Amino acid sequence: MDQCFELALQIMDRLRAAITVVDETHGFKYFDERDLLGFVDGTENPTGRAVTEAAIIGSEDPDFSGGSYVIVQKYLHDLPKWNAVPVEQQEGIIGRKKLSDIEIEDSKKQPFAHNVLNVIQDENGNQLDILRDNMPFGDVGKGEFGTYFIGYARSPSRTERMLQNMFAGNPPGNYDRILDFSRAVTGTLFFVPTASFLDDVTPVTSAPPPSVMDTPTPAVDGLATKGRTSLGIGSLKDED
Repeated sequence: MDQCFELALQIMDRLRAAITVVDETHGFKYFDERDLLGFVDGTENPTGRAVTEAAIIGSEDPDFSGGSYVIVQKYLHDLPKWNAVPVEQQEGIIGRKKLSDIEIEDSKKQPFAHNVLNVIQDENGNQLDILRDNMPFGDVGKGEFGTYFIGYARSPSRTERMLQNMFAGNPPGNYDRILDFSRAVTGTLFFVPTASFLDDVTPVTSAPPPSVMDTPTPAVDGLATKGRTSLGIGSLKDED
């Protein structure tokens, strides 16, 4: 925690003139990698070489190869409401046993189970994974408890499809019942660049103020990317 705090101080010293802090959340590890809902979080995370396949951009997008996309969301839990639900019903909502962390048999899973709606596949039937690095957080005095969802993927469409299944349902209406007890209060998509990508950033010596009618070279705090008129990232790509 002390090193995280010091890193935040160092980052803020550099960015303070350019940003406004609207929220600060300190997460922590909780019993056996569990969420505050009591279930182990990230059990199905890929390991070994599968991590690269899941989280790192490859040859499909060579300009950004080696980078990653991370979606973060802050969820607040209604713990009194959740704790009033029988454990067996909780397990049906999650799709795993609470104490042992053993996955419920597919034939016995509820169609709205969290681990059912978060399984997605490509057109060839291959499962598409992401890397989760969620952090629980809480403030007993304020009665605020939650999970900070952090999901890395080689394409943001993977995580977005999972969220679509959770919130809209698959099929529509078959939503993730965990949302009856947990609500998202923030949501942001970031591109995580490589060091070599950052090395390609050069200072802007002079530039006119941007106009909403113009499409100038993107600049952030006096920086711009060489020779690009768009960051070319996700929804920021130049497209007709």
